[in-house]
Amino acid sequence: MNGPEIHLEVAPELRVFVAHERRRGRTAVTTDGSSTLGHVVESLGVPLTEAGQLLVDGNPVPVSHIPATGEQVEVRAVRRPQQVPGAPLRFLLDVHLGTLARRLRLLGVDAAYESEDIGDPALATRSAKERRVLLSRDRGLLHRREIWAGAYVYSDRPEEQLRDVLERFAPDLAPWTRCTACNGPLAAADKDSVSGQLEHGTQKSYDVFAQCTECGRVYWRGAHHARLEAIVDEAVRDFGSALTGPGPSGT
Repeated sequence: MNGPEIHLEVAPELRVFVAHERRRGRTAVTTDGSSTLGHVVESLGVPLTEAGQLLVDGNPVPVSHIPATGEQVEVRAVRRPQQVPGAPLRFLLDVHLGTLARRLRLLGVDAAYESEDIGDPALATRSAKERRVLLSRDRGLLHRREIWAGAYVYSDRPEEQLRDVLERFAPDLAPWTRCTACNGPLAAADKDSVSGQLEHGTQKSYDVFAQCTECGRVYWRGAHHARLEAIVDEAVRDFGSALTGPGPSGT
């Protein structure tokens, strides 16, 4: 590039996206004189899904701003909790976030997930079509223009991923109301109506059941209940009150 030189600094939270030499503070950036500030920020590695307010010489500007020589630019992180206008808050997760998807569903959060890799274009298209916030650790995917909204998942540990999403978006929690397998709603089920799907030991040991209204999967308070309940209790304690579901917590 051979055009206006600006001086740009990204928020500490965003420095993971930029080259090492840009992580210590404000650095010089030479632009081409026609690209928008949003394009410049993305060219440095920061997905616009992660960029919050853009300041030029201390004043907020839109991503469409064309940088001029000598401008002092500050790229702030997204303000939390982040407001997502225009649709009920719901998510779409890429193929690498299956555990996070199941934990969000455990909490009653609408979390669509593809267990097979359908490709970036298809994910972006579904995000736009269904107005879902696309969650991913793929920075390239979050650069796609067609996604409706998106967010980078910063950790590779499921427990930290869950806390990050709950803190960032503050979704309403309704534990035990969604199928962790398909995301469908759960409804209380009569033991006799689901007995054909139960092993003999389960029929003898449990009396309270729920069933997914979409895929038919049956749930009860099984051996993993204590572990799942701990996840739910921590989320409700740290991120707000919750509605209760039909009772059973897992197969």
